[in-house]
Amino acid sequence: MGTKKTQGLISVLTGNGKGKTTAALGIALRAAGHGMRVLILQFMKKRTDIGEIKGLERTDLPIAVKQFGRRVFFKTRTCEAMDIHVAHQGLEAFRKAMMSGFYELIILDEINMALDFQLLEIEEVMEAIEEKPVELHLVLTGRNAKKEILDIADCVTEMKEIKHHYNKGIQTQKGMEY
Repeated sequence: MGTKKTQGLISVLTGNGKGKTTAALGIALRAAGHGMRVLILQFMKKRTDIGEIKGLERTDLPIAVKQFGRRVFFKTRTCEAMDIHVAHQGLEAFRKAMMSGFYELIILDEINMALDFQLLEIEEVMEAIEEKPVELHLVLTGRNAKKEILDIADCVTEMKEIKHHYNKGIQTQKGMEY
């Protein structure tokens, strides 16, 4: 009997509810627990003081994180040329990592938002995804996933906000949001 080759899946975590990045990190933890090498590329983010990053730094798990963004939180679609440039650096990092064959799982955190904010064009992201080796698992997160992304996905989960503490004026909480 021959060896069974892994079929890489494309999963999308989207929707207006919280928990998309957290769920992706859970997938990363699960994969690392099985000895898989994981790369998390975060678009539109550039903070090292968040719990996920700090927690990963305390482990020897095979999970690498690279951020492609600025420390600012985007509240509008008003982006600068630098934001577009940094997003393209992230897309290029994805291509290189994918082609290296080193990683078994790559998470493109907030890539859907980078598309929604027009930091990247859907055609260039789809072209990059089409280069995915068959055995590579891929997770794409962020609100407002484009139809093209949903169409190529093997699994789509929509996080739906039912109730949020922000609506009561309660600010972000360490350990819960960051």
